[in-house]
Amino acid sequence: MPRLIHLFDPLCGWCHGAAPALAALHGRGLEMLPTGLFAGRGARRMDANFAAHAWSHDQRIAQQTGQAFTEAYRDTSLAIGAAFDSGTANAALTAVHLTAPEREPDALRAIQQARFVEGRDITAVPVLADLLTGLGLPDAARRLVREDQGLRAATLARTERGAGWMREMAAQGVPSLVLIEGDTPRLLPSRLLFGATDDLRAALRTI
Repeated sequence: MPRLIHLFDPLCGWCHGAAPALAALHGRGLEMLPTGLFAGRGARRMDANFAAHAWSHDQRIAQQTGQAFTEAYRDTSLAIGAAFDSGTANAALTAVHLTAPEREPDALRAIQQARFVEGRDITAVPVLADLLTGLGLPDAARRLVREDQGLRAATLARTERGAGWMREMAAQGVPSLVLIEGDTPRLLPSRLLFGATDDLRAALRTI
């Protein structure tokens, strides 16, 4: 049976834009892999130039996908000096993966909603722990707050695997969707993630 791998970063505006398309893949055995694109060496503090660049792209994404990027998000996440680091969100999603893996898509959507719509700081452990608790994922919230060695190791392993897939498939960015049939992986056209969900379902039926 074909498998799908979703490569993403929780801070990626285009990943937020693709959320409706990814929701349409629910039940297809979708494997989620954070790539660590904006963690570690990819993390930074927001400055005026980067904030303006991000907001410009966000407006384009909103126009193309209909996904919301609010002023609350702009005022908090794009504020000068704000942390731009997906490491904690990757750990939160890994905690969900370890304790209730079937809920990871729900957790990612809630994290994206919290950042891009509600303007909450998803780089902060208390914010993410509260979010996970609200989703009925207290075990994941406890692991995140505890930040045990097992969670750190699992988060690193997942992001390394996601980054490895990006390199192998020569993916230009996130989100990316990899289809594996037998032993043969291939990168699906990114346009499928930003059009009508019916088009994505129809494309997958023909594969």
